[in-house]
Amino acid sequence: MNGLLLNKCARISNRDVVQRSREELASIIKAHPTSKPTLAVIQAGDEDGMLDTNKKMAGKVGLNVMQICLPRHCVEEEVMDEVQRLNEDPAVHAVLLALPLSILSRRLLNTIKPEKDVDGLSDLNVGRMISGDLSEGFLSPVVGAVMELLARYDGPLAGKRVVLLGLEGPLKAIFQSLLEREGVEVSASQWNPDALQKQVRQADVLVAMGTGPVALPQTCFKPGMTLINCGPAVTPASLALHIKLNANVVKSFARWAEQQRYRPWTLRPLKLQPLSPVPSDVEISRAQVPKPIWQLAEEVGLLPQELEAYGRSKAKVGLALLARLRHQPNGKYVLVAGITPTPLGEGKSTVTIGLVQALSAHLKLNSFACLRQPSQGPTFGVKGGAAGGGYAQVIPMEEFNLHLTGDIHAITAANNLVAAAVDARILHEATQSDKLPAAASPSSGRGCSADLVAGAREQAEPQQNTLASFSTVIDTNDRFLRKVTIGQAPTEKGHSRQTQFDIAVASEIMAILALADGLADMKARLGRMVVGSSRSGQPVTADDLVREGHPMPLVLGQGTPVFVHAGPFANIAHGNSSILADRLALKLVGEEGYVVTEAGFGADIGMEKFFNVKCRASGLRPDVVVLVATVRALKMHGGGPSVTAGLPLPREYTEENLKLVSEGCSNLKKQIEIAHLFGVPVVVALNIFKTDTQAEIDLVCRVAQASGAEAAVPCHHWARGGRGSVDLARAVKEAAAWENGFRFLYSLQTPIAEKIRTIAQKVYGADDIELSPEAQAKIDYYNQQGYDTLPICMAKTHLSLSHIPDKKGVPTGFILPIRDIRASIGAGFIYPLVGTMSTMPGLPTRPCFYDVDLDPATEEISGLF
Repeated sequence: MNGLLLNKCARISNRDVVQRSREELASIIKAHPTSKPTLAVIQAGDEDGMLDTNKKMAGKVGLNVMQICLPRHCVEEEVMDEVQRLNEDPAVHAVLLALPLSILSRRLLNTIKPEKDVDGLSDLNVGRMISGDLSEGFLSPVVGAVMELLARYDGPLAGKRVVLLGLEGPLKAIFQSLLEREGVEVSASQWNPDALQKQVRQADVLVAMGTGPVALPQTCFKPGMTLINCGPAVTPASLALHIKLNANVVKSFARWAEQQRYRPWTLRPLKLQPLSPVPSDVEISRAQVPKPIWQLAEEVGLLPQELEAYGRSKAKVGLALLARLRHQPNGKYVLVAGITPTPLGEGKSTVTIGLVQALSAHLKLNSFACLRQPSQGPTFGVKGGAAGGGYAQVIPMEEFNLHLTGDIHAITAANNLVAAAVDARILHEATQSDKLPAAASPSSGRGCSADLVAGAREQAEPQQNTLASFSTVIDTNDRFLRKVTIGQAPTEKGHSRQTQFDIAVASEIMAILALADGLADMKARLGRMVVGSSRSGQPVTADDLVREGHPMPLVLGQGTPVFVHAGPFANIAHGNSSILADRLALKLVGEEGYVVTEAGFGADIGMEKFFNVKCRASGLRPDVVVLVATVRALKMHGGGPSVTAGLPLPREYTEENLKLVSEGCSNLKKQIEIAHLFGVPVVVALNIFKTDTQAEIDLVCRVAQASGAEAAVPCHHWARGGRGSVDLARAVKEAAAWENGFRFLYSLQTPIAEKIRTIAQKVYGADDIELSPEAQAKIDYYNQQGYDTLPICMAKTHLSLSHIPDKKGVPTGFILPIRDIRASIGAGFIYPLVGTMSTMPGLPTRPCFYDVDLDPATEEISGLF
């Protein structure tokens, strides 16, 4: 037998494999210094013989070995539970089952994720090896060790005879397949003395698995035959097996590391076949079958473990993506804003989706849309849904407009938990004499001091309580909840008081969700929320509130991705989707890609807050502003008549009227001027309706460019999808390529009143501001507490540049009244209430929910738009 040659070859082979593995591992760890390849070994009992060998061999390479000892007589279900846990553990890159054959079933082997099956014995890995697909999966270490030794055989293998002794099942199949592919004649045998001696005499190589009950005499072996023993004893082959196993672990780690890199997109947009006349929004939505969300995620470079599916067409994306792509340069950042809104609608969401469709499907540029989640208030009130419209909308439209993944409901529950805790604390401190527990988290370092407890008790008298400033919220418009009396039941012992409800999207927790840059920041902001003040005037915070962070809901446009996260209103909050959604999208699109996000209402409202509030919190800087206008909305700003829902439009809006358009362009000019205050280039998107004439379109485009817009582009995405916004996409690409001089409107060190005055005069065009005594008192208090360096988030009507909704165009000569000033310390801004602005909208005479219905036969919702 050729034992000496075998030993020499094994030693050389093992050294080479160890060295290659060590060098490859060092290269990977250099790029991922906080990670280490880990092999988890599951065994029955606590015998350490095999583990010691594994650890010794792994140590030579630099691997980490995790030992999991189950009971000696464990059952299959116990092993399966452990395997499934390890499958989902991102710190484990390989799983090995070192178990008795009695419980090592195919079911167990197939439970291991193929990418962690370094033993290579799952059906998928075996099938890959047999079919010759060696680029994926893992070659069994047993087979790999033997093939490595045979590769160093003295002479070519082709034409040789190899006997496989004691091998069964997958190992036998893999060996036979690989050897026959090398031109080797393969036969298999069990430890049967009658047939075995004849086979062995003709064999050039004998591969034996362990030792059998039969001892073969030396005369059975052909001179020069090579024997490879894969048994448990320490042999060259068994050492090679451990080394090959470790090489597989390194390979698994290398594949994991490769997955962490930015992955080029393979996006295939859905085909659109626009009809004329354009069907209803819901008909278009239902006619287009959405791409499965897992497929879309894969096409834009997301990993399976980064996705949490919510049905077939939407999912949440985990924040771990930010860490994976932390070194990836950001793409271009585009903000869509609009002229001052009118009841006729401007179509910012439609423009946002149409622009992303054009960039992705037609210019072949990676692009993401980032939108806010619709609130049930406007969906069932006046405005209707917010998915866009026509052939430029987010699908499935019903799921987008109704609940999505439940974020708003979760925010409502979290908000109301705080409100309930405040109510309970007021009652208990007013009615109990024993010491109450401190309401603080360990991380805050403080609880309610005696002064706070006493203060809360004293201020629990009706109309004197300043602790109860945290409003309960609901996601419905209900005007009768703007002022209510609570605590009237006998069990509350006469401690009734007046309070109010807000709409859920005005909750400070919603603002925190939108402005947080990660879970740690979110937790800190939630803890800083001020829910009232003590007798001594010190703020009482919600520092015992901890809320888990939100991944990003992901839905679909024209087969292109859309992040939908957070939904603060722009008139009573800061009106932008979340920073986290923008950050994720900017990384995913890559350096040459585009992220298009939308600011609520007009540029004077949503855009101003995007720059002064959101950009301060995120550190991100926009590359270009897309300002949306329509001919008919400009006509209203030019003095056109009022419109009534359900009645035909006055002819001024359906017939050419250049005078009204020209007068109304004053509002467009003002909004361009506001964008230029921040040093950002502007592209005007004129959202075309079928009643617009060419003369009206040309007039708006001329005025826009004369007012400083880089381009003014008619857009037809509502009727044509992305193809109708190709010119807009090209204009945005060109404008985004230029350097801009982005700047904030005011310094945070400017006094509160001056910051408000700056916004009122430079953005709204007011002559000055008028502070009520209550507002001035709040400024004095916030100055005392050190809140004076926070940015300003104005709560003002969105229907006019002024505080009077009916004043269209560009009002002048007005004083902006500041009725009250409040602080969202957790969110990180001061918000003045302008005029009669309310944080709870009311329903109109004929709300949208009159038209919403469910068909019990088809289970389809009708009436949404």
